[in-house]
Amino acid sequence: MKNQSERIIIFDTTLRDGEQCPGATLNIDEKLAIAKQLARLGVDIIEAGFAFASPGDFEAVSKIAQTVGTEDGPVICSLARARHDDIKSAAEAIKPAVKGRIHTFIATSDIHLKYKLKKNKAEVLVIAEEMVAYAKSFTDDVEFSPEDAGRSDPEFLYQVLERAIAAGATTVNIPDTVGYTTPSEFGSLIKGIKDNVPNIDKAIISVHGHDDLGLAVANFLEAVKNGARQLECTINGIGERAGNAALEELVMALHVRRQYFNPFLGRSVESEEPLTNIDTRQIYKTSRLVSNLTGMLVQPNKAIVGANAFAHESGIHQDGVLKNKLTYEIMDAQLIGLTQNQIVLGKHSGRNAFRTRLRELGYELTETELNKAFVRFKEIADKKKEITDWDLEAIVNDEIQQAPDLFRLELVQVSCGSNARPTATVTIRTPEGEELMDAAIGTGPVDAVYKAINRVVNVPNKLIEFSVQSVTAGIDALGEVTIRLKYENRVFSGHAANTDIIVASAQAYVNALNRLFAALQIKQQQQTVVNN
Repeated sequence: MKNQSERIIIFDTTLRDGEQCPGATLNIDEKLAIAKQLARLGVDIIEAGFAFASPGDFEAVSKIAQTVGTEDGPVICSLARARHDDIKSAAEAIKPAVKGRIHTFIATSDIHLKYKLKKNKAEVLVIAEEMVAYAKSFTDDVEFSPEDAGRSDPEFLYQVLERAIAAGATTVNIPDTVGYTTPSEFGSLIKGIKDNVPNIDKAIISVHGHDDLGLAVANFLEAVKNGARQLECTINGIGERAGNAALEELVMALHVRRQYFNPFLGRSVESEEPLTNIDTRQIYKTSRLVSNLTGMLVQPNKAIVGANAFAHESGIHQDGVLKNKLTYEIMDAQLIGLTQNQIVLGKHSGRNAFRTRLRELGYELTETELNKAFVRFKEIADKKKEITDWDLEAIVNDEIQQAPDLFRLELVQVSCGSNARPTATVTIRTPEGEELMDAAIGTGPVDAVYKAINRVVNVPNKLIEFSVQSVTAGIDALGEVTIRLKYENRVFSGHAANTDIIVASAQAYVNALNRLFAALQIKQQQQTVVNN
């Protein structure tokens, strides 16, 4: 990483704050897959989780630290409240990483002090100083956050930060925890910290913010202008409530407008040096991976990675783009990893060509995974004339990065029409290996399929979202189905792709049910341990 005055540090919290988005819960293998892709993307720091939160979170952080936290890899970070147990757990989890960071925090706003912490300012000053020093006893890389800094008394904020830095914090993060501030306010807050914290030159100023008012990215860019040098963000902007500042939007704003931001980083206006270490060609692939694994769809008009981000329907726009892309496009689609490659492979393609193309797309599969994906590729190739990169990505995401294979869909058959009652028959293989068949009538073919599956599986749930998207254009396009189920207060997502939408819908539903059933098994096991 270059000197902090030359580059903006990208701190990715997709696996921690992003996963707190309702329904975005990931298992360890899925977290590891995302972490590996974040490393390819070039993020500087991965906040891999909240180690003390659960044994699963601890294991995920530890596994990511061991696998991704290599010498030339990113810093692996774990969040920790300003408590001894939290910090010790974080230290243990990041230990396998070559470069590890502990990120500890305590609230500083009056409303949090009064209602959440029930502590006064003097008490918080002592805790912040002591806990940063404790974290420092485990690692030299310590980050401190005064939670809800955006609504905190600036004078108190200056005191807390000065104490934290004196105790050993090398990064101080300024969170707009509830997405309350406006760009000018947030910029002024950062400037005030630079001007009023005596030892601020000994730490990097970081920012973290939520998008409740749709201002997170704008706030961050204003913070950069006023001295912030680390941005805490997530892929696709996922996170609590309205989400976090979106990594792809921040990175591309800094890339496209680097001449504008250069002077704020002490560079000449003409400098073409990138402002971040991000490999922008990995942005689209990372976005798709996170969307598929979390079940959080990207809206078509989403900046940078939305399906319409580089699409033109207006005749005037189309005419201009055909003459010169710069008339209506401020960046090339290839910059974020989109290609115009249409025909990639066909039904006569061999395993070696298939493996080679997947490697070119950034997928490194084991022999077992490759065999599984190749079988699916052949099935799709028999149905489609053209296999695109997007099809290949859908195949890999659908076949390899799936939920626990507890219930397996063996057969789905539907009868429907304008004058017929939609009827579905399904056969499900249970975790015990037994094949069960049932049928149901619904308001439509998908409803009938879901009712039939529910009769077989018998796991209580409520369907709260059903979405279908086409992977590519054409009548033979793969259809991607994403669903979300609710059980008690938890949400479980399912995802599947197939040229047959009904089959994809059934597979996505079973996928979500497997996540739900796995969670119920874990809960039951934990209860058994407690009872014993």
